Amino acid sequence: MSEEKDPWGMDKYKFNIPNLPKFKFKKSLILPILLVIIIIWMLTGIYLVDANQQAVVKRFGEVARVVGPGPHYHFPYPIETVNKADVTDVHRLEIGYRSYENGESRLIEDEAQMLTGDENIVNLDVIVQYRIGDIVKYLYNIQGVVSTIKQVSESSMREIVGKQKIDYILTVGKDEIQIKAHEMIQNILREYNAGIQIVAVQLQNVNPPDEVVSAFRDVASAREDKSRFINEAEAYANQVIPQARGTAASMILDAEAYREEKVKRALGDADRFSEILKNYEQAPQLTRKRLYLDKMEEVIGKSDFHVFDSQISDINTFIGLENLKGSVNK
Repeated sequence: MSEEKDPWGMDKYKFNIPNLPKFKFKKSLILPILLVIIIIWMLTGIYLVDANQQAVVKRFGEVARVVGPGPHYHFPYPIETVNKADVTDVHRLEIGYRSYENGESRLIEDEAQMLTGDENIVNLDVIVQYRIGDIVKYLYNIQGVVSTIKQVSESSMREIVGKQKIDYILTVGKDEIQIKAHEMIQNILREYNAGIQIVAVQLQNVNPPDEVVSAFRDVASAREDKSRFINEAEAYANQVIPQARGTAASMILDAEAYREEKVKRALGDADRFSEILKNYEQAPQLTRKRLYLDKMEEVIGKSDFHVFDSQISDINTFIGLENLKGSVNK
């Protein structure tokens, strides 16, 4: 039989391979080697859980136990596997904007713009802070936990903002919106069995779109002027009202004093008249004469009288003649 030629022309590429040494494997080494392999395999089950972590041990794909910080041991793969997560750290999720390490931030309009109940548009920058509440639910119930939290938070904010007027959102409604958003997000995640605990929901910035910022500034300025005028009016009222009250109290006291004086004077006059009446009933002539003399004494005491002798003919030298003549002429 003739030798077959190499159709590919590979004869020229033949290599001379030296004879390799032949090892003789002893059956007595099998057991020690297996023991070493088993020991190394068993050592791979040692693991350490950090202080801020928890670990879930799964046996053949089913959750077996949850362990806390410290060194632990589990049956090596594929019998048991370990998954760790930070359960004490508070994580931060930004909605409506993104912040950077250099301190700058960028608006994300698709997330920030929301429609209010009175059909206005407002930009909201929101921070959602959360941590892991149940590590088993967190690891195995939901895929894409961060994206789920983001979608739930954004939809909750849109629902809450859609029920409020823009003036309320821009002024006094910030705290109430944060509280409602916190409750709504937490309830939805609880229904999802996400194992997430919402720590806080914070509204960083609440602004109208750039196209209408000037108009809203004018509204805010007018509102501030209104508050200022009200405060000034209240301050004036607080100043005037106490003065008026003090004046009124003084007038009331003066009137009461005048009344007391008149009443007591009237009572005194009545008592005096009653006494005079008793005396008159006992001695009418004497009492009548005494009253006449008392009245004349009172009248004469208030007048300027001059008494002259009938023999005096010239009275021009007397002082007070003008007054006397005036009184006589009258």
